[in-house]
Amino acid sequence: MTSNPDPEFFSNEPRPLSEQPALELFVEMSGIWKRFQSVTANKGIDLELRSGEVHALLGENGAGKSTLMHILSGMYRPDQGVIRINGEAVQFHSPAQAIAKGIGMVHQHFRLVEMLTAAENIHLGWDQTPRLVTAEIMKERTQKLCREYGLYVEPNAKIWQLSTGEQQRVEILRVLARGARVLILDEPTSVLTPNEANELFQVARALANSGRCVVLITHKLEEVLAVSDRVTVLRGGQVVAHCMTCTEDRHSLATMLIGQEFVSRLHRSEREPGNVVLEARGLNAISDRGLPALRDLDMTIREGEILGIAGVAGNGQSELAQVLSGLRPLQKGTLLLDGTDLTHKPPHAFVQAGIGHIPEDRLGMGLVPSMTIVDNAILREYKQPPVSRGLRIDAQAASRFARELVERADVRTPGVKTPIKHLSGGNQQRLLAGRETHAASRLLIAVHPTQGLDVGATDEVRRVLMDHRNQGGAVLLISEDLDEVLILSDRIAVMYAGRIAGEFAAEQADRARIGLLMGGSKAPEEAL
Repeated sequence: MTSNPDPEFFSNEPRPLSEQPALELFVEMSGIWKRFQSVTANKGIDLELRSGEVHALLGENGAGKSTLMHILSGMYRPDQGVIRINGEAVQFHSPAQAIAKGIGMVHQHFRLVEMLTAAENIHLGWDQTPRLVTAEIMKERTQKLCREYGLYVEPNAKIWQLSTGEQQRVEILRVLARGARVLILDEPTSVLTPNEANELFQVARALANSGRCVVLITHKLEEVLAVSDRVTVLRGGQVVAHCMTCTEDRHSLATMLIGQEFVSRLHRSEREPGNVVLEARGLNAISDRGLPALRDLDMTIREGEILGIAGVAGNGQSELAQVLSGLRPLQKGTLLLDGTDLTHKPPHAFVQAGIGHIPEDRLGMGLVPSMTIVDNAILREYKQPPVSRGLRIDAQAASRFARELVERADVRTPGVKTPIKHLSGGNQQRLLAGRETHAASRLLIAVHPTQGLDVGATDEVRRVLMDHRNQGGAVLLISEDLDEVLILSDRIAVMYAGRIAGEFAAEQADRARIGLLMGGSKAPEEAL
C-alpha cells in the first residue's frame, strides 16, 4: 500500500451504489439490527443481492458479515429490519424456510456426517429423496448433480475419506440440489489449497452466469478482486461502502476494510540461534487412513528461531505437528526435547516438557466453543497453582488468569464469562495463541495460525509468534501461505510425501525453487 490513502476512504458514510448492471433484484435487506447481549453485531444494515452476480461481503473478523448472512439464511432472526425476496416481505424461523425461498448457505465449518457417503449426505433430509431409495439410485442422482453443476465428488466415498475441498463440494451440492438461487459461501477458501480455491471461483462464476447470486463472505482482498462483481464492506457492524469491484483496487479495499492505512508491526530482532531445543531423528508415522505420513524425517529447531514448514496440504504436515505434540504415535524414530527422550510418551508429558500447540482446527482441537473464556484459558493450567487448589479449581484465580491472558492477547470481549462461540474467529485465535504461547516455555508449534483471519488479526497473531522468537523461544511454523512462511521464518524446510525435500536459510529463499520442491521436483541445480 501507499503511505497516503485517499481521505475519501475514511468516510463513515456508505458510498452510494455505483451504476448497477441490468440484473434482477432478488434479495433486499433493509435496516437490519442484531444484538447478542451487550454486543451489537449488525447496526441498521442495508443490502441488495441481484441474480447473476457474485457479491463479496468484505470485512474483518467480527465485522458482522456472518451474522448478517445467518439472518438471511434463517439461522438467526433480526431484532429489527425487513427482508424481501422478489419484493415479498418474509420472516424466516429456520434454515428450511430460507432454502424454500431459495436462500442456501455453506458454512465455514462443514455440517456433514463423516461416516456417511457423499451421496447419503446430499440426500439426507432432502424432501425429494425417494421413499424407497437405494445406494445405486443415490449414486446416479448425485452423479447427475455433479454433471449439472460441474462439481465432481465420488458419490460412494465416505466423508472422512474426502479432502477438505471435496467435502466443500458436497456441501455446495446439498444446497444447490434444494433449489438455492442465492448461494452464500462463508470464508470458503480458508480450508482450501490455491488450486481448489481457483476451482471454486470458476464454479461461483458459472453459477452467477446461470442466473444465481453467489455471496462470498471474505476478508481476503485478492478474492474480492478476482471473482466478485460488486462488494459491500462492513466495519464494526455497519456498512461503510457499496461499490462495483471494477472501480476498486487492493489499496482502496484495504483502507475501507480497517478504516486506516495498515502498517505491519512485526519486528525481528537480530540474534544468533541458541541451543538445540528439538531434535527429531528418522520419524515415521501413519496417517488416519493407514498410509505412511512421515518417512524417515529429520529436523532440529533451536532457541530464538522460527523454522517454517512449506508444502502442499496432505504431505505430512498435520501428522508432523501431532507427533511433535504427542497426539500421534511414532512407528519409528526418536524425538528429543532438550536432550530428554519423549519418544512414545503420552501427550501430558509433552505439555509438562514445555510444548505449546496452536492446532489447525481451533474449534475442533484447540478450544471448546460452548465453554467460557475462563474455562478455555485455564485448559493448560487447571492442574497447576494458583489456578488449582488441591482437587478443586480456585474460581477467583482462574478468572484473574483469564483476564490477564485476555489483556495480553488483546482479545476483544465483553467479559471472561463469554462463551467462546460468541467471539469472532480472530478473537478466538488470539486467545488460543496467547494461551499456547504462555505454555510454550521450550517449543511452540503453530499450524496454519492465521488461516481464516482478517488483515488485523493476522498481523496480531504473527506478532505473537515473532515476539516469542525474539524472546528466545523456539517456534515451528506450518503454513500453506508461502508469504507467511517467508515473512516469519529464519529457516525454511519444504515437505513432500512425508519427507523434508529441501531446507535453507530464509534469506536464501527462492520462490521458484520452493515451488519445485513443493511439487516433488528438484531445483535445477539439485537435478544436475
